[in-house]
Amino acid sequence: MPTYLFPPPPVAAVPVRGHAELFPINRLFFVGRNYHAHAVEMGKPVDKSVERPFYFTKAPQTLALSGTTTPYPSETANYHFEMELVMAIGKPGFRVKAEDAHEIIYGYAAGLDMTRRDLQLVARDKGRPWDLGKDVEHSSVCSEIVPMPGVVIERGAIELSVNGAVKQKSDVDKLIWNIREIIADLSLFYHLQPGDLIYTGTPEGVGAVLPGDKITGSVDGVGEVALTVGAKA
Repeated sequence: MPTYLFPPPPVAAVPVRGHAELFPINRLFFVGRNYHAHAVEMGKPVDKSVERPFYFTKAPQTLALSGTTTPYPSETANYHFEMELVMAIGKPGFRVKAEDAHEIIYGYAAGLDMTRRDLQLVARDKGRPWDLGKDVEHSSVCSEIVPMPGVVIERGAIELSVNGAVKQKSDVDKLIWNIREIIADLSLFYHLQPGDLIYTGTPEGVGAVLPGDKITGSVDGVGEVALTVGAKA
């Protein structure tokens, strides 16, 4: 067995409803601007007829489990929530046809893509990578995964509240690129593997939070996610 100079980090993992075993995380993919109203509020409308979906990734070490308290991150004054349906991949898939996309789905979760919005927008406007704005410690929040092998979710209310006040309210049927299209397109670029999570995009209504704020969100038929924003790091 190999030996290391120092202990390697533990495997990031998420609970699975009805199972004692955890779902080990391989990679975290995120679909950018995948609801029309959110794309408009970000000043970047999407024309599906001439555009393809785009993605960014986060390190598995950014994973935070639902119900935890995470610190308000350093070097930002505009920390935003983004409520998302999360898709869990359960089988390998490469160049998957849209009509076969259901075959590699293991299940779904409710998630938050927490974002240093000020740093993201500076990077976007300068044509730089989004890493400092998106690949933020503790920023990939995920609920337990609900096993739904082979199920393609086509609709379902998605909602987020901060301190009890509703901020985001939409439906998964408003995704610009739906579940089948996301899998088919993303699998052209990557050999999707068991343990991959795909955050499918956020609806309109994103906004800033402050230390002490409590975020709750839900996806109908999937579950709920919660996060408390802690003191500044």
